[in-house]
Amino acid sequence: MSEKSVEQLYNERLARVLAAATCQQPDRIPVFGPFQKYPYQFAGVTLKDAMNDYALARAACHKFLDYFQPDVDFGPIFAYPARAMELYGWRAFKWPGHGLDDDVMYQYVEGEYMTAEEYDEFIYDPSGFMLGKWAPRQFASMAGFAQTIPWRRFMWSGWMNLNFFWLTPEYQETLRAVQAGAEEAAKWWASQFQYWDEAKAKGFPMAFAGWDWPPFDIIGDTLRGTRNILADMRRRPGKLHDALEVATKIFIEYGSGAAGAPLPFCWVWVHKSTREFMSDAQFREFYWPYLRKGLLALIEKGIIPVVYWEADWESRLEHVADIPHGKIIYHLSNTNFERAWDALGGKVCLMGNVPNILLLGGTPDDVKAYCKRIIDYTKGKPGLIVDAAVMLDEAKPENLKAMFDFTREYGRY
Repeated sequence: MSEKSVEQLYNERLARVLAAATCQQPDRIPVFGPFQKYPYQFAGVTLKDAMNDYALARAACHKFLDYFQPDVDFGPIFAYPARAMELYGWRAFKWPGHGLDDDVMYQYVEGEYMTAEEYDEFIYDPSGFMLGKWAPRQFASMAGFAQTIPWRRFMWSGWMNLNFFWLTPEYQETLRAVQAGAEEAAKWWASQFQYWDEAKAKGFPMAFAGWDWPPFDIIGDTLRGTRNILADMRRRPGKLHDALEVATKIFIEYGSGAAGAPLPFCWVWVHKSTREFMSDAQFREFYWPYLRKGLLALIEKGIIPVVYWEADWESRLEHVADIPHGKIIYHLSNTNFERAWDALGGKVCLMGNVPNILLLGGTPDDVKAYCKRIIDYTKGKPGLIVDAAVMLDEAKPENLKAMFDFTREYGRY
């Protein structure tokens, strides 16, 4: 029998993942995941080098791809462009060589980038607020944007005021700095596009077509900070609700770019939904209604949202079940798999939740036993994708290989 062509392998992998995502029966259970720092660890490359040397990052990801052969791939997308971040002067991040050791995963630095008194300004004109207030606070290079006259005031003879900020030394310096950062970011994107083409030439689809964040987290992560937005639920609920309506529109706009992709996955990174941050009543009022509205809008566009629920969200299962059948993926981290499957199995595709500590500290037999447990519990019902519990930074290669190989062999329908 002749070997399958690259095109056949690509189409098989694509069909397998799409079938599982829509709770239809594929030939076998897919296995893949968003592995963050691990591909570079596997290749013996520090994260600092991967973030600064784009060719080296591609080579490391190819080594990972060739050895583990996930059904779909992420490539070097998580090795952010360090040089562009430096040129932009990104204050909201620490990364290797910029506040962190050479092989430590980058970290987000929360801040109050929108004050409580600025809610009305954001609600009225989010784009104007982001350009004139948020960008100068987040990026040292963008200080000049604080002088920008809102573009909504350019109608009729408003354009005559352009010179009052455009020609200032501060604005011109911002334009020069942003140009330098954009040129470096373009090199990084060119490297990403190159890798995507190279992976496709090997028969591997890409695992993403868009990124997104729940409306509550758009405000909490990007604008108010965790402590402030949690307080806002009690101190200024009306303003928060108004801002969440705006953030929902932004959520839909962000995710809509995945429409029409071969694998129209939009990954939705959930940060603040757990019971450690809010009660069930607060989740029902402030979190889920806006996220659900956004998810339904993406589904209407033919997009498959992949909701990456962090931590333990078992107490939310009854609420998040209110979603159309076979249209969405929920990624499990610490949530008990059996309880999640009882509530959602066959209705929502579940992804995960092989414990990272098992992949790092266990044995191949431990990993196989865990995979067998969750596969057996589905009783042959489709709607499962096997992956690590959370984005993988460290693991024993033999343990991760066991997860891939066992799922491929045992997870056949």
